[in-house]
Amino acid sequence: MAARFEYSERVSLLSGISSIALPKNPFGNQVQAMETLEAIEGFAVETVEGLIFTVKGLIHPPGRLIAYLRFVPDPEGDRKRGGVFYRRVYGFEEQRQILHGRFPDYIGFDPVFGFEVQGVPGRCAQKIYDPCLRLRQISEKGARDPLEENALAFAELLKEAAGVSISSLGVSGSVLGELHRPGSDIDLVVYGDGESRAVHRALGRLLESSRGPVRRLGETELAALHASHKTDTPLSFPDFARLQSRKSNEGYFEQVPYFIRFMKGKGESEERYGDSYFEPLGRAAIRFRVADDSSAIFTPCRYGVEDVLFQDRAGEIDLREVVSFRGRFSDQVRSGEQATARGSLERVVARDGGVHYRLAVGGESGDYLLSHGPG
Repeated sequence: MAARFEYSERVSLLSGISSIALPKNPFGNQVQAMETLEAIEGFAVETVEGLIFTVKGLIHPPGRLIAYLRFVPDPEGDRKRGGVFYRRVYGFEEQRQILHGRFPDYIGFDPVFGFEVQGVPGRCAQKIYDPCLRLRQISEKGARDPLEENALAFAELLKEAAGVSISSLGVSGSVLGELHRPGSDIDLVVYGDGESRAVHRALGRLLESSRGPVRRLGETELAALHASHKTDTPLSFPDFARLQSRKSNEGYFEQVPYFIRFMKGKGESEERYGDSYFEPLGRAAIRFRVADDSSAIFTPCRYGVEDVLFQDRAGEIDLREVVSFRGRFSDQVRSGEQATARGSLERVVARDGGVHYRLAVGGESGDYLLSHGPG
């Protein structure tokens, strides 16, 4: 039986952040806000056992960060930091096996999201990695290797091109925890609605330029990326290449692959943990028209939908949105386009009793989101 998370823990995540008593009831009036825990997507958290998790999303239970296992100490690992070898854990199934088998406190059923999630309780967190502070550290102390140098140079280029503060940019991925190696990618994150949109526009201009250090993926690189995705995102190569060709969050800087996440800033997300709860209703495939892509570039991304047709269900279902917590589905479809998707159908129940439905894409193998063009 899956473990149930406890919501009455005391948290002391970081020096300078006060310990606070948390409510037992996740729907109580004093639900813990993420601003207090000081970690959202792009951050990482290290546990007392030395496991390193990457934080996911903007909404988290009281006293616990929703985060997914990324690095584990391993004498045979191919990354080294402070005399300790680490191994990267890639697949969800391997993550689940490790956690259920050895660290069950870090995985369990969440009563609001309605399914099993990974997460780190505050009592088990010994260090939070902040991507903005890490970028500042590289800037102030100097890059220690070519990848850090490129990450800093890319961030500086985006800052200048977009006219935003460097404080809105951060470095995530393996560089965040100093676990990168030769061949690692550049992973950047941008925080803030306005800042993200400005950087996204600037990046598009840089990619359209025939000169400069930023470029799109070539055909061979697209084929390699498609091969790594197709095991759990079944798109044909022509469809995959067509959709990637109009994105800007993934490409090359100085011949190094990059990936950029665009995030809402603190206080910009109106939703809080417990405002709604989600009831999984199984798998579903739909055809629809994209009505609203205003949150397409962000992680998580949301698409307002209309003219929805279920391909495998009968009856009236008030499905209003397609959402994904995976960066690969950001900026995937555009307003006015016809599209198809497969994912998990969820019933969304708000505090005031309102009910609607959404399709969550990217949580299971076989999920996809595909534009078929204007329609």
